[in-house]
Amino acid sequence: MATCPTSLLLLSLVSLISAVSGEDPYLFFTWKVTYGTRSPLGKPEQVILINDEFPGPALNTTTNNNVVVNVFNNLDEPFLVTWSGIQQRKNSWQDGMPGTQCPIPPGTNYTYHFQVKDQIGSFMYFPSTAMHKSAGGFGGIHINSRLLIPVPYADPEADYTVIINDWFSKTHSALRTMLDSGRTLARPEGVLLNGKNAKGDGKDEPLFTMKAGKTYKYRICNAGLKTSLNFRIQGHTMKLVEMEGSHVVQNMYDSLDVHVGGCMAVLVTADQDPKDYYMIASTRFTKTVTTGKGIIRYEGGKGPADTEIPAAPVGWAWSLNQFRSFRWNLTASAARPNPQGSYHYGQINITRTLRLANTAGRSNGKLRYAFNGISHVDPPTPLKLAEYYGVADKVFKYDTMKDTPPSSDKVDIVMQPNVMNFTFRNFVEIIFENHEKSIQSYHLDGYAFFAVGIEPGIWSPEKRKNYNLLDAVSRTTIQVYPKSWAAILLTFDNAGMWNVRSEMWERTYLGQQFYVSTLSPGRSLRDEYSLPEGTLLCGIVKDMPKPAPYTL
Repeated sequence: MATCPTSLLLLSLVSLISAVSGEDPYLFFTWKVTYGTRSPLGKPEQVILINDEFPGPALNTTTNNNVVVNVFNNLDEPFLVTWSGIQQRKNSWQDGMPGTQCPIPPGTNYTYHFQVKDQIGSFMYFPSTAMHKSAGGFGGIHINSRLLIPVPYADPEADYTVIINDWFSKTHSALRTMLDSGRTLARPEGVLLNGKNAKGDGKDEPLFTMKAGKTYKYRICNAGLKTSLNFRIQGHTMKLVEMEGSHVVQNMYDSLDVHVGGCMAVLVTADQDPKDYYMIASTRFTKTVTTGKGIIRYEGGKGPADTEIPAAPVGWAWSLNQFRSFRWNLTASAARPNPQGSYHYGQINITRTLRLANTAGRSNGKLRYAFNGISHVDPPTPLKLAEYYGVADKVFKYDTMKDTPPSSDKVDIVMQPNVMNFTFRNFVEIIFENHEKSIQSYHLDGYAFFAVGIEPGIWSPEKRKNYNLLDAVSRTTIQVYPKSWAAILLTFDNAGMWNVRSEMWERTYLGQQFYVSTLSPGRSLRDEYSLPEGTLLCGIVKDMPKPAPYTL
């Protein structure tokens, strides 16, 4: 039987890897990205599939494994995948954002190669190009702890992924046209759990099954476009054990607010009468509540799920109080921000404070979103490639955005590539200031940060006395409630080009994002990998001679 070229390549890689003593294991995946037809809300719609799955397959790996994903783009548009929450240590080349990579042209493939270095936890991947995320192409990422490092709970009977998201029935191209014309996305038509919404007619197939008396792990991620969702399971409580890479103090919850871009892991024990139960996701902070449901079935159970479902909480004060209950588990063994397993971030001097105010406005009559008055535009040449090839000055300017917001929200929005230069290894405070009446959610690639505070009102330096400087959860997304602020702390110790963005994807698409450039002072391999072989090239660097690689 003939062997395909891809298989030969993988076999060669395996042989090469096995010859290298002491290297961490490699996992290989082949993903075919296609359009398909599904009926998430009862009517056939175009969706984006990965290996014919909607949502896509869970990427299951273990701390320090090397992950190789060969992505075949069978769409009619360029496509990229970003690995949200994967820190890509020294390797922003594989981050999958338009500022770091050329998109994969239609009918071609690209192989991502990255290591999940010193990480555990629940994350997700999704498309970073155009409005593709609205059609699918997303899925969960599991990074399991190494066998020698115990987790602070007994092994569950099974480990399940729950992707929840708001759903807009228009195609991704129709939504893009809508945004390009200056309109905003309306409210979603529905809410999905793993791509489905149970009808409740007794014919629904279960999303998950449980054995009576057993405990299960559910990893819940909000892959939606703009809506926070409250998640709960009929008749069951949830023990929160992990958030975006950190073990947390194990409190019990009847329901959890999962904000856009966020992931949580809970333990659920099958301790109720053996029958069907609903898991529920409801929109939060919206005038009209939209609800999605999925079935959990006890093995051997008899009886449908009760039609009466528990109500979602009301108001954002409840959600803020829940945030304050989240605490880092300082006694758990796991991948940590440093090898010693303790990180006294509250004792480090802040070297720079960046205050970011989200703004909405018009530029040339078109709707745009911005940070501090600057609305990001992706240039034809990815920012990281321009920097590496020494032609950054032909593509963008550093630090056009100021460290503090304009004195007035009513400013002219400037559209341009938005790149800030941060000194390598500096300890930085970032304040997200939300002057709007709607909730926001933000994400930072390349790092985990300490979410030290969220409060209503206006931030000022004296607010630092209210920060949690002991056991704030180290995570990758942070929500900001209406007319409120949120503060995060982190060390910029990961050289590369990293995206900071709104997780409300219409805002990201229309400019509410920027990139942080953290340069290695000596172009040293100790700090950052050289341009990988096989990197896609585009824009002005496409035909330029390749620069000399980094050295030790």
